[in-house]
Amino acid sequence: MPTITLKTLIDAPIEHCFDLARSIDLHLLSMKSSGEEVIAGKNSGMIDLDESVTWSARHFGILFEMTNKISAMEYPTFFIDEMIKGPFKKLHHQHQFKIIDAQTEMTDVFEFRAPFGLLGQLVEKIFLQKYMLKLIEKRNEVIKFQAETMCAIE
Repeated sequence: MPTITLKTLIDAPIEHCFDLARSIDLHLLSMKSSGEEVIAGKNSGMIDLDESVTWSARHFGILFEMTNKISAMEYPTFFIDEMIKGPFKKLHHQHQFKIIDAQTEMTDVFEFRAPFGLLGQLVEKIFLQKYMLKLIEKRNEVIKFQAETMCAIE
């Protein structure tokens, strides 16, 4: 199963980073290029344990819907969101936060499995893993910018 691990250092308190990472509004901002929208569940603010959200977005010219649920959370060090309905055979995203010196290290561990057996595995290797990495990197850039901008204002 493909696993993407991405570490992002942010010059902001761990609590700010944690809250921004679970912000529905910030997620929508970071995924603007795919026209992502909330169509059910938690539709704004910060998502919490046992809450779910259904997203609609266009990727590869195809409209997808996916419902994710927060299945574990320990404020402000980690939370897990998992797909409970959608296009993947499996999607499990761990968000981990720790303080390193005066920075917050935000680590994403993103595991997924495409449907369609061997064909899906081929698609994962050829382009899906790179595509998903770019989406997570873009999201993290927005989180980093917002967190550091908030701290500069305070």
